[in-house]
Amino acid sequence: MNRFPDIDTLSLRIFIALSETGNFTQAAERINRTQSAISQQIKKLEEDIGKILFDRSQRNIKLTSDGELFFGYAQKILEVRQELFSRFKEPEVQGEIKFGTPEDFATLYLPEVLSAFAASHPMVMLNVECDLTMHLIDKFNRGDYDLVVIKQLKVNEKNKGTTMWIEHLDWVSSARVNLDNKNKFLPLVLSPAPCVYRKRALEALDKAGIKWRIVYTSPSFAGTVAAVKAGLGITVLPRKMIPDSLSGIRKKNLPDLHETYITLLQKKSASPAVNSFAEYIISHLG
Repeated sequence: MNRFPDIDTLSLRIFIALSETGNFTQAAERINRTQSAISQQIKKLEEDIGKILFDRSQRNIKLTSDGELFFGYAQKILEVRQELFSRFKEPEVQGEIKFGTPEDFATLYLPEVLSAFAASHPMVMLNVECDLTMHLIDKFNRGDYDLVVIKQLKVNEKNKGTTMWIEHLDWVSSARVNLDNKNKFLPLVLSPAPCVYRKRALEALDKAGIKWRIVYTSPSFAGTVAAVKAGLGITVLPRKMIPDSLSGIRKKNLPDLHETYITLLQKKSASPAVNSFAEYIISHLG
């Protein structure tokens, strides 16, 4: 007789969504369930595990130490499940996939996903290219890509796709950046135009009446982080992408930044290989 309770994959997906968003409302939007259903599912999961997985004492919900441990197991279970069904339902899927993605997204989110997909679909060739969102959209519309991950300022009816999650942006600095001199321009380290984060930053500063100057431009995530770490200026990054060497700025009278939307665009009449890859990305990252 099994003395352990059964845990369904929906509960695991809800747990991961809440872990990544830190908010019941956003987790509900991602999973397409009501907020009350999300709350009840998490409560049942904690009862089944016998541990408190989330610290609800703060405005943003955070994982407890037990929750952090459970997070790794939940990810592994969902990955193995996806690999199993992909391997046995579609063992003969083959072909070539042309995939476009922002560079920071490819660096931080995609390596494990691409590796796992390749392992379960050995007959599929993946061609991945990194670029800025606006360039990715242009190339996608020209037919250069089968699917792309893009960052949007809002859910765009013109670029219909699957919104995988919402990014919350923060001003990011290092201990070497001096922000106390009010007579100077605010030094900025940003990607070149067109860039969604750049647009968010400049619009917010202009609206707040804060003088700014772009002192360093880099198209790469690594280049941006290096420049901020060296003390050249501050930048804007998604909260979950802030490296340990930098920190979010919670004061200095800087304006709040609106969120961005991470969306997957897929061409119509796609091949079985492209459809499989799109489903794989959404199930692992959405």
